[in-house]
Amino acid sequence: MSGRAPKTCARCGRTIEWRKKWATNWESVRYCSAACRARRVRDSDRRLEQAILALLDARARGASICPSEVARAHAPEDWRPLMEPVRCAARRLVAAGAVEITQRGRVVDPSTARGPIRIRASRGRR
Repeated sequence: MSGRAPKTCARCGRTIEWRKKWATNWESVRYCSAACRARRVRDSDRRLEQAILALLDARARGASICPSEVARAHAPEDWRPLMEPVRCAARRLVAAGAVEITQRGRVVDPSTARGPIRIRASRGRR
């Protein structure tokens, strides 16, 4: 065990576990993969985060949204390609403490969640 706390990828929001190859530069590790490092977080990704927060603000306290609602709001005709970027935006918001990701009403780890998810505002946010 390294004793080092895991980090969150700046792009996809997944958990980055310490690896021996990063022993000399763990403090500077920000991305989980070369693909995330190449893509980085763009303005379109930030707009998806803002859309998630706006949809949650428009809902009743404790209500949740589906990632497809955010994707459909941005591209009603061609929303399916936005599903993974919306999930990434939700994971980044979880890391920031703004939202929670749930499955069947229970909060789950966004890095390991498989299948349908819901997004709701964190208990402390509202």
